[in-house]
Amino acid sequence: MARTFWFVAGAGAGAYALTRARRVAESLTADGLRDRLSGLAVGARMFRDEVAAGQAEKETELRERLGLVPTGIPELGSQPRSTSTRTTDTEEDT
Repeated sequence: MARTFWFVAGAGAGAYALTRARRVAESLTADGLRDRLSGLAVGARMFRDEVAAGQAEKETELRERLGLVPTGIPELGSQPRSTSTRTTDTEEDT
């Protein structure tokens, strides 16, 4: 009975090692490396999108908290900007 157990355990370990060796060999081929790099690119793109979404959300939250105008659109009840009449060097000479 013990011999049968060890035979089955050895056969299972051999099958597992063979499967792992095939996966490693496939991952080191040109197609396998291309798949890994494309997966890395997708992951980086997803990370970049998540960071941009979080940044936009936080910026909106801070603008609301500080009462700032959202992205340059003037509010209706805001104070008008004072326009100063500034003379340039050429106007002073005339």
